[in-house]
Order: sequence, then C-alpha cells, then structure tokens
Amino acid sequence: MKVLAAAIALAALAACRPDDPKPAPAPPPSAAPAVPVVVTDRWSETGTLAEGARYLDDADFRRSSLVESLVNPKNTYSRQRLSSYGLRTKGWDLLPEWNPRSVQATKATAEALRAGRPLSIDEKAAPLWDGARPTTMAGWVALGREVFFRYPLRVEIFMNWALTHPDVGERVGVRPDAAGSYPGVVEFIDVDGKPALGLTCALCHTDIAAGRTVPGFARRSFDYGALRIAYHADTKAWVDPDLVRRMKTWGPGRADVTEDDDEDPVAIPDLWGLRHQTFLTQAGTIAQKGPVALAIRQETQLLHSNHQKVRPPRVLAWALAMYIYSLTPPERAAVPAPNERGAELFSTYCRGCHENDAYGGPAVLVAKVGTDPALANGGARGTGTYRPPALVRVADAAPYFHHGAVPTLDDVLSPARLEASYAKSPLGKGAVKGHEFGLDLPKDDRAAVVAYLRTL
Repeated sequence: MKVLAAAIALAALAACRPDDPKPAPAPPPSAAPAVPVVVTDRWSETGTLAEGARYLDDADFRRSSLVESLVNPKNTYSRQRLSSYGLRTKGWDLLPEWNPRSVQATKATAEALRAGRPLSIDEKAAPLWDGARPTTMAGWVALGREVFFRYPLRVEIFMNWALTHPDVGERVGVRPDAAGSYPGVVEFIDVDGKPALGLTCALCHTDIAAGRTVPGFARRSFDYGALRIAYHADTKAWVDPDLVRRMKTWGPGRADVTEDDDEDPVAIPDLWGLRHQTFLTQAGTIAQKGPVALAIRQETQLLHSNHQKVRPPRVLAWALAMYIYSLTPPERAAVPAPNERGAELFSTYCRGCHENDAYGGPAVLVAKVGTDPALANGGARGTGTYRPPALVRVADAAPYFHHGAVPTLDDVLSPARLEASYAKSPLGKGAVKGHEFGLDLPKDDRAAVVAYLRTL
C-alpha cells in the first residue's frame, strides 16, 4: 500500500522535520518586465524566453496552463494540482520559497559518515541560487544544471545507508564517479536548519559510464527497492511486509512512485528529445503544449517531494526545465552502419506512432498498444493511454516498454515473447504481450528494423 509506504517514510523523517519549518529566506528575484512579450512560436528561443517571463510573472497564465495541460482531471495527480496550484491566496502559492544551501556528496562525505562524524555544512555558505534571474538561454541552462544536480528532492535516510555501506551502495547503483562525487546525492541544510543527506534529479537521470557522469541517461542500475529492503533488514526498523514484497518486484531501474495503491512500477526513462514530445510521463498525464508544462511539472514535483512544506523559487523550476530540454546523448564511439531497408520498413510500420523529431509521438490508447494496462488505467496518473517513447539512442535504453519488461531490441520484435514459455523478461517467466506492431514481418525484415533502430 503506497499510502502506508509514504507514511512510513514520513515517520522515519519526523525526528528531523518539525511541523513548522523555518526555511532560509530566499534572495529576492531581480526586477521583471512589467508586460511579458507573447510570441506565437513557443519553442523558438525567443518564444521560450518570453514564455518563461509569463510563467514567472503571470499567476493567471500559470493556472490556465496547468488546467490546459492535465489530460485527465479526475486522476490523483491532476486533482492534487487543481486543488492546490496557482490559486494565489491559498494552496501551494502560500508555501515559503526554499533556496537551499547544498553541496554534492563525495567519498569524503561517505568516509566521514562511516567514521561516525556528523554531516557538516557551513551555515554561511551561499544558497544554490544567487537571486539573479538569467537573461539568456545559456544562463538558464547553466542554472538548471545546478538545480538538476544540487536541489534536494527530500531528506533521504536510505542514502546514508548506501554511503556508509559501500557494498550495498555498489549493489544498488549508488556509487561515486571517477572524481569521487556521488551524482544525485547531496549534503544540504534542511528546512529545519539541520544538515541532512538527500537525493536530487540526477540520482535517477544520470548514468556513470567508465567513471564519467552522463546526465540524461537513466541510471538503470539504481535499485531503490533493494536499497530500502537492505536498510530495514540491517537496522531491524519495522516495515510493512507487503511493502517489502512489492519492492522486491521492482528490480534495477524500476520503482513504483505513483499516488495510488496499484502495483504499477515503471522503468526510469532517458531524457532525450523531451521538447519534441506532445505528452509528458509514460501514461501521457500532461499535454506539453508549450515549455511551461514542463516547468509546472518540475515545480510541483519538487514541492511534492518535499512533503509540501516548501516550494522551489519558480526561477529554479524554469531553469531545470530548460536544462532538461538541452540534454543530448554523448557521441557514440562507433556510428552504426545505415540500414536503408530498415529505414523504409520503419517509415511504413512505425512512423504512424513514432512521428516526431525524437521518434516519439502522441499518446495511443492502451487497448491499441496492448501492453500491461495498470499504469495507463491507474487512479494515480492514468489517462487510458501510453505515450510512445522517444527512440533517440534506443539501442542503449534496455529494458523496453514502460515497465521494463523486454530485455533487448531483438526481443521487442520477436514473436517468441508472446509465448507463455518466454523466460528472458527481467520481470520473470511468462509472455510479454502487447506492442505487436511488426511482429508479423518476415524475420529478415524484423532484423532490418532492429538494425535501423540501432542507428538512431
């Protein structure tokens, strides 16, 4: 039961979270234009900067954009936001802004914790944001990178366990890069003024390849369920047995973070090509009619993760969105050979859904896709649809489907996965049904499509 899981996590943090936090005051924002410029092309650099000004300065625009973006106003995700966001005199608008003092955790942090020394952060250290609003896209992206790596989503006691038990950390994907930093783990001054360890966006959305941190790649080795299970097993802290059972089913690169009691863990996605997508989240929960949709998504995610006690300065939410839009995969060491036959087949059989510049597309009814419908029809974020994922660097994105059920591209286009005897799924033996597009093609044609996908 996810509600119980959330209550357990909150109870664990109660000792270091007072009911009435007093966050460090945020520096005042710089003066904003009195009348924001409205540009028809919201995705040009000029249009995006103008939309950013409207998001920051126009409360009515924020509220109307939220309402416009929520595909299913009856699911939990939408109802939470409609009842709390953009209301001026109540709800989340009344939360204090939180501009934290935060530094990336390092091997030195882990060594100090293992030695029993408390976290120590200079309380006079500068906050993450200096209060100056960027004026160029490069400036927004640079600030957004700081947010991505350093803005704490919440206090996370399980990160302490990963750093003080390096064998556990290595096993669950919480490990340092070659420079000795733990991407996505930060030391920070919490809202109650005490040092704490927390996680940031980078924990799930960076990979560590050959010791180098690569932002944008999903960290498919991160096993949040296994980390929590190890913590409770070793500390003997009570945890609901049913929650343990559920977490054991997650596995690396998957977690169940939705706001209902359904069992619908999802695979961590890569962040490539997000600006080309017309919908956000695997279930197409948010219509992305302009960049403001992602900014509101980030703003509400940050405040919700921090238990609705504080909210981020909107400048930081907009900057984070701009950084995410800027992400592109690193160059390949070797570029795969082109496959013209595969390109032709892809255009004929796949482009109807994977139609945009990132090879994603509009949401598709779950009945048409035919994969596990739990997430699409769930009470938390369900819309009755799935969003075709972007296929940029899809060769590096295994396992596949929204829940990570298929291990290889070859298996995606193999009729063998529809059989009850199929035993290659990371989720266990049994058929992986759905997404049967192209499975009736001859074997050589399916191989040609796979070869083409490896070039994207």
